[in-house]
Amino acid sequence: MVTSEQRRRQLAREKYERQAQRRAEAAVARKRRNTILGASLAVVVLAGGGALVGTGAFDSDDKKDTSSSAQAAPTQPAAEPTTPTRKPVEGCGDPAPGSPNGKQWQTEPAMSVDTSAAYTATLETNCGKVTLSLDAAKAPHTVNSFAFLAGEKYFDHTKCHRLTTGGIYVLQCGDPTASATAPGGTGGPGYKFADENLTGATYPAGTVAMANAGPGTNGSQFFLVYKDTQLPPNYTPFGKITGGLDVVQKIAAAGTLEGGTDGHPMANVTFNSVTTAKS
Repeated sequence: MVTSEQRRRQLAREKYERQAQRRAEAAVARKRRNTILGASLAVVVLAGGGALVGTGAFDSDDKKDTSSSAQAAPTQPAAEPTTPTRKPVEGCGDPAPGSPNGKQWQTEPAMSVDTSAAYTATLETNCGKVTLSLDAAKAPHTVNSFAFLAGEKYFDHTKCHRLTTGGIYVLQCGDPTASATAPGGTGGPGYKFADENLTGATYPAGTVAMANAGPGTNGSQFFLVYKDTQLPPNYTPFGKITGGLDVVQKIAAAGTLEGGTDGHPMANVTFNSVTTAKS
């Protein structure tokens, strides 16, 4: 016969065993949750890491993995950076000797163009001559600035630093800080001026328009459209290519130095001189 004391001890032991079993089951559940959470975080980090690698954002050589597994892993020597090889482009010769003068001004030049007159520009490049008609009536400040900079020989010896061959089709020029091997696109004359002629603006082949970094940030950079391009009306059209569109198309056909659809032109396009004239 089981005594009351024995029964009490049996009940206590069964309670303890039930508690132990619940603790074990809880531990297993926690481990399972942590495993799932860890896997989920790994997916998020990998996905985010792929985006960061693609853009180069937040990359730093100072970041190090101090985990024991990382320290134990064999290291591979970093690959030597490769420099794209520039290939000759038919019709393009060596640029004239010289370098951009890089002049700077604090304010937009005073208006001096005659808005009722016709103006032309001649871009003498190492790949051929391109001529433009400038629309002083619809874009007076833009034409005035362009003519001023040309008269100051600001464009002479500058390179066309950007070519796009997919989505939009433009050759971008006018930055004295651009080079054949380093990214450009940030240089300007020191002043900025407002947008013009944007209402209903379109960008068919032959359009000459201002490049900018947002509303009212026009400076010296402009682009030549060599194929019909769809862009929002955010870039001041101020002229048309009247001669030498084939020169720009030849430059575009040679592609980019980097091999993608957006980069430096394979042709080392340089303005030997840029002049304007009133006619």
